[in-house]
Amino acid sequence: MGQLKQLAGQTAIYGISSILGRTVNFLLIPIYTAYLTKDAVGAYTALYGYMALFNIVFTYGMETTYFRYATGKGLDPEKVFAQIQSLLITTSLSLGAIIYLSAPTLATWLNYEGQEHLFRWIAWILAIDAILVIPYAKLRKENQAFKFAFTKLSNILINVGLNIFFIVFCYHIWNGDWLAGLSPLIQKIYNPNWGVEYIFISNLIANAAMIPVLFWLTKKFRFAISWVFLKPMWHYAFPLLFMGLAGTINETFSRTIFEYVLPEGFYDGLTSREVTGIFGANFKLAILMNLIIQAFKYAAEPFFFNQSTEKNSPETFSKVMHAFIIFCSTLMIAVSVNLDLLGSVFLRGDGYVLGNYIVPVLLLGYLMLGIYFNLSIWFKLTDQTKYSFYITVIGALVTIAVLFTMVPQLGLMGGALSTLCCYTVMTVICYFIGQKYFPIPYQTGKGVFYLLFAFALSYLGFFWDWGIPIIQFIGRNSLVIVFVLVVLLLEKKEVQKLRIQLNNRKI
Repeated sequence: MGQLKQLAGQTAIYGISSILGRTVNFLLIPIYTAYLTKDAVGAYTALYGYMALFNIVFTYGMETTYFRYATGKGLDPEKVFAQIQSLLITTSLSLGAIIYLSAPTLATWLNYEGQEHLFRWIAWILAIDAILVIPYAKLRKENQAFKFAFTKLSNILINVGLNIFFIVFCYHIWNGDWLAGLSPLIQKIYNPNWGVEYIFISNLIANAAMIPVLFWLTKKFRFAISWVFLKPMWHYAFPLLFMGLAGTINETFSRTIFEYVLPEGFYDGLTSREVTGIFGANFKLAILMNLIIQAFKYAAEPFFFNQSTEKNSPETFSKVMHAFIIFCSTLMIAVSVNLDLLGSVFLRGDGYVLGNYIVPVLLLGYLMLGIYFNLSIWFKLTDQTKYSFYITVIGALVTIAVLFTMVPQLGLMGGALSTLCCYTVMTVICYFIGQKYFPIPYQTGKGVFYLLFAFALSYLGFFWDWGIPIIQFIGRNSLVIVFVLVVLLLEKKEVQKLRIQLNNRKI
């Protein structure tokens, strides 16, 4: 019991640090959309998508490999740490050097002429990120949850603080709006022609600041590489590289490639990169659903494994899935019907409202990802993890196919559909194969009904226009109540059982 409590407590700490990090970064979107051009926001959207892909290449599954060989192979954990860390330092600096030296070529290929410095900074960010992966993993392996969370949050706060300093404070001081006495100093460090550059340089400084901290916390590191010792680890890690790439394509490829798939002039008066900025900014509104899924994932994964030995675990998993669908469907409606308010708060620049109509599709896409996570428990419990790779690759192929066929025809909606189609296909495949290997009595009919009904209400509320703001707000949000009432009606028996259980506890 003590170990389970420790696991639950550490899971909460890891979850809070991760979710808080995503939330804080989400809160930067109003700053980006208010102070940066759409072109800059588009560059931020696309280049960070590329970085997500390259981050997988730089780490090539070594984090998971470290956990496997430092805990379950009878090897000296310190030697495993030293060897893998030394290998990652070598490969990260080598790959980083290739990108650094190729910066002018990459800038030309990707239409960033004159901004070669961006790719040099990206090279350093990727290298440092990869070098820090194993020290972070070592903290987790040694149950140093607070140290892990402290360093993660410190990195986030430094990054956010520098973003605000450069993009907001320096701008207003240089412009003469604030603290005019500091203007001579700011003019030495601030370039008014830079925009997206400050996002990358903030990230680079924040990452670099963590190098001495993490190496001090993990200690006992001495550079050493033995290819004989590392060879089985390399073979173990190599398939994880492709699984990671496929998963990242599913998550980020639509934002990365959107600029190059959308025909120039598709939207009058906007370049493809500016539309990418609109796409990326509206994508961030859907992250509200992703935050809930991440929180659920941190709490549910240990719960699923702990319950797996219980006789009635399939029924329990079914109830968890059903409750998840109901809760997230309600959230989807609540966000969709209030997109005009959320958009005005988080998307501060002109023109971003153009992409608001894709957000319900993105919300449903992330909801399907959450359902997939629920379903995926079957291959984790039956050791059929190969299916995770197959399903993820299929999802990546769907993403690419939809992007290249739908974006030239539908623009922003085509990009959103790539996310929805990807996760829907993955979910359907996972469901049917899972019922063969590990049957779970899901309430499939009700679940599908709730998803479709909630999606319909989401778009009804989004397009509802009664003119008078207060009437419109009440009318739109009444759709959330309609959904809840329908759920209560259909779940009448379960509600009565719950009420009886609560009354018995009071007695």
